[in-house]
Amino acid sequence: MTNQEFKLTEIGQIAIPVHDLERAIEFYQHKLGLNHLFSVPKLAFFECGGIRLMLSVPEKAEFDHPSSILYFKVPDIQIAYTSLSARGVQFEDTPHLVAQIENHDLWLAFFRGSESNLLSLMSEVNRT
Repeated sequence: MTNQEFKLTEIGQIAIPVHDLERAIEFYQHKLGLNHLFSVPKLAFFECGGIRLMLSVPEKAEFDHPSSILYFKVPDIQIAYTSLSARGVQFEDTPHLVAQIENHDLWLAFFRGSESNLLSLMSEVNRT
């Protein structure tokens, strides 16, 4: 393979900075229902649809900032919204239609994690 043929094709892990690791583990494991893989000092790892999610206490100031927005894909946004709300997840808004794309509608609902990182539910609903 030459340098010109090489390309990136897969995300293996996403890091989310947290200040209180135990509180974040509780949120991602029990409120969002993600499978907790393992923890080591200052790090916790979760399975998220083939991508490993790493919660990490920032070791340097340059890493201490809000994370990118993670969009969790769900088949039915209303059921996901109701279920997570019942677990105490605080949503910024209710599920709402964002775009009508070719053959499906894109719905989103934003919420905050235990460390105030912005997260979202995302549902692509086929039009019949």
